[in-house]
Amino acid sequence: MAQIKVYGIKEYLSPIQSELSDLIHECVIEAFQYPVNKRFHRFIGLEKEDFYFPDDRSDRYTIIEMSIFEGRSIESKKRLIHLLFNRLHKQLNINKNDLEITIFETAQHNWGIRGLPGDELTLNYKVDV
Repeated sequence: MAQIKVYGIKEYLSPIQSELSDLIHECVIEAFQYPVNKRFHRFIGLEKEDFYFPDDRSDRYTIIEMSIFEGRSIESKKRLIHLLFNRLHKQLNINKNDLEITIFETAQHNWGIRGLPGDELTLNYKVDV
């Protein structure tokens, strides 16, 4: 499971939202061997006056937060981070200094999905990648 939230200034985030979602999803699929049909993204566009960040970031500053089942290797998580930095910079011109990524891992039993705790689900993908 991967639930993804993306934060940014609305006027910069909204025009690239669809392409950004596609790129994030491609990276998750590649790094985690994740199913193509499992996309759970939320975009939170903020007014500039509601988003505080350091002076060394531009108005394109973007935060990606991912909640995932625990179990993926350090290597797969690092691969995901590298893919995101490189592809978002190359394809959307988001400066690497303007992108921050956080991965939060949660035990499967702490998720509730389709009426069950996550550890009682039969998944169609591997978590231990």
